[in-house]
Amino acid sequence: MQRYEGKTAIVTGGSSGIGLAIAKRLGQEGARVVVAALGNSSIEGAVAQVKAAGAPDAIGCACDVSDEGQVDAAVNACTDRFGRLDVIVNNAGLMTFKTLEDFTQDDWLKVLGVDLLGAMHFTRQAFVRMGPGGGAIVNVASVHAVMTTPNVAPYAAAKAALLSLTRSTAIEGKAKGIRANAILPGAIDTPMLWANPNLKSGAEKLDPKDVGKPEHIAAAVAFLASDDAAFVTGASLAVDGGRLAQL
Repeated sequence: MQRYEGKTAIVTGGSSGIGLAIAKRLGQEGARVVVAALGNSSIEGAVAQVKAAGAPDAIGCACDVSDEGQVDAAVNACTDRFGRLDVIVNNAGLMTFKTLEDFTQDDWLKVLGVDLLGAMHFTRQAFVRMGPGGGAIVNVASVHAVMTTPNVAPYAAAKAALLSLTRSTAIEGKAKGIRANAILPGAIDTPMLWANPNLKSGAEKLDPKDVGKPEHIAAAVAFLASDDAAFVTGASLAVDGGRLAQL
């Protein structure tokens, strides 16, 4: 199915894990893809995988999403190469682990800069740069936005705020034809999950049946950013294997 034929998508944090799965899925469905990721990541390898998945074209762009200038440059690279911007997936994320009293202001600002302000920078660009036909924004939040665990306060707060940003974007974007929705992934099989010290220490237990695949998130993104979801905006979709439904 080519739901994205003729369209262009930017995926942040797109060089690995969930982001790479999203970039590959959108490319497979016909999108031209900009893989935006930190410069020290394997961007070119990710671009090759996106093309191999079937994308008509794909480029990489080094981008620290917390830096407004780098976000501007990424969007410029997209429009210079492809002439349009239709979809933005704000997937880049940072999760750090300390007790609440040990988090410093700098710690908070670093996490908020990536997990919240990064999405804000790209949202602003969408409002300015998407064409008259509008487009779609999908923010990758987390189940931590609504239910959380110890030692991740800045991450949980940033993801909760991201849901609020999604609602505001949906409201203000409506007149521009821009839809905005959020996805709340649960435990997904990525290096970020297994690096969690709460899991390593045994303080947090995970049943293997409760661990999803990056492709599960990619499928949800591919729906929400497509015309199949034309009447869906301001929504938050949990893709967590039912984790939030359990008491």
